[in-house]
Amino acid sequence: MSDLNPATSHLLYEVDDDPPLSVSLPLAGQTIALILAGITLTPIIALTAAGIVDVWGNWVVFAALAISGVTTMLQARPLGNFGAGYVLFMGTSGAFLAVSISALEAGGLPLLGSLVLVSALIQFLFAAKLSLFRDVINPTVGGTVVCLIAVTVMPIGFDMVSTVPEGFNTFASAPAVVATITLVVILLLSFYTAGKKRLWAPLIGIIIGFLVAWPLNLTDLTAVSEASWVGLPDQGWPGLNTDFDAAFWTLLPSFIIVTIIGALETFGDGIAIQDISSKKVKTTDYRVVQGAVNADGLGNFLSGLAGTLPNTTYSTSISVVDLTGVASRKVGLYGGVILLGLAFVPKLSALLQAIPTPVAGAFIIVFLVLLFSHGIRLVMSEGMSFDNGIVFGLALWLGIGFQNQQLFSGLLPDYLASLLNNGMTAGGVAAVFLSWLVSLKNKRQARNVQPLDKAGLAGALAFVTEKARESDWRGESLNRLVLAVEEAFVYMMTNTPEGVSELELRIRAAAEYAEVEIRCGETKSNIETQLRSIDASENPADLGLKVLKYMTDDLKHQQFSNGEFLILRLNQRVIRSAG
Repeated sequence: MSDLNPATSHLLYEVDDDPPLSVSLPLAGQTIALILAGITLTPIIALTAAGIVDVWGNWVVFAALAISGVTTMLQARPLGNFGAGYVLFMGTSGAFLAVSISALEAGGLPLLGSLVLVSALIQFLFAAKLSLFRDVINPTVGGTVVCLIAVTVMPIGFDMVSTVPEGFNTFASAPAVVATITLVVILLLSFYTAGKKRLWAPLIGIIIGFLVAWPLNLTDLTAVSEASWVGLPDQGWPGLNTDFDAAFWTLLPSFIIVTIIGALETFGDGIAIQDISSKKVKTTDYRVVQGAVNADGLGNFLSGLAGTLPNTTYSTSISVVDLTGVASRKVGLYGGVILLGLAFVPKLSALLQAIPTPVAGAFIIVFLVLLFSHGIRLVMSEGMSFDNGIVFGLALWLGIGFQNQQLFSGLLPDYLASLLNNGMTAGGVAAVFLSWLVSLKNKRQARNVQPLDKAGLAGALAFVTEKARESDWRGESLNRLVLAVEEAFVYMMTNTPEGVSELELRIRAAAEYAEVEIRCGETKSNIETQLRSIDASENPADLGLKVLKYMTDDLKHQQFSNGEFLILRLNQRVIRSAG
């Protein structure tokens, strides 16, 4: 069996390859053009909603570009545990838009910076202990919160497309016309183009909207003409709010929840980029994912220090690599350098702030629609079971209810009302709580610790046999289960470095299936990778792995920096042939 990945047969340059400058530099520039609006317009929209864009607009654009550039380079070339080692472009996170506006309205950039800084520390903890949160912070929770972000921010987009600028003396419906044309252009290009062309739809829509707004006196380019080409923003550092007042503690839970959800999205991007950056099928290395989440956390930490919206990995990175067939990390390095250089171009910041409000509003509406659909896909990625449906549906509607103050209005204490009136917070807390309840049901597992030797093997088999029989596993099904656990244990014995002396086993057995999880500190290789090419092996030493492959219905080997998990799943009364 070939270990080549048919999905990446078009790949021209793998992650470790060295393409010529004529390939990697233009591709980096093209990707920057695609993501520049997201990086810069998101903080501008937040400041516009809070009414402080005229004071701090140049600063937040400078900080967003500089931090995105540094962290993009870090993702391409990791330092220690920070960075994935793949092409993962970083940029301002739209997920923080709703809570950031609330922070800016309550205390400006200093309060925003303090909240982002503290929540970034939580992300470092989340990355370090990623394996411990894998059952509670899951795609269902992440998708629910992403949908709630779109729901809570959408009214801002509606306000932007219908706002008539002060002193406007052309026909009153001009802003609506400009917004509609911008929206229609983006949608038509999105519907009727594909591949690389579709990626340009938002940018082209913004440019056309800008051109339509110009003769209608909705555009003022005075600040653009006055801005210098190279330099630093006129404003100084906004500082941090160290009072830790009621506003800080009220908003902190929201920031922590969104930070973890943002980390979950980076988690997904870290998996996807590995899958499309090699011509061979690759088993996901969760240590790479942890590096990506750590770099994301560092970006948030720097954003907090600077006083701008946090950043995250952009899924556009996945699309660009998949479409172009160039996965070399050099593209990420050059892209980071370009972003950092653009931070020192004040004229760019002035041009972005000159984009008419109706045009920016149309862009944010499309962005939020895509964000909502992304949330739905996240929820559906693991199937819509009864449990997932309850978690998603109840958390979403609770969030909407609290956001519109239709639930317990006037009945809650002030401190609790101020917290729950943010729909994203209320729905996010509900999603996490419900997911935790579901995980308790799923974690009703028997647990056993055995030494990593022959005596431990005997004890492990006796433990598995006993617990499986309690769930009425008998005959051929029980024999398959025991044989699979035996081969997995032997594999661990022969592939675990010195110093690892015991294994932890958990088993959850039901009438239809059994799932055995074996945890240890570290192994020398990944068993999923070995099993991919085991069919063609004639090495007698691989016989045990062949047996393990054909005895299990599903096998996963998840490697984290703080532990490894070998998960075996077998369906009862399903007999598979080894031939």
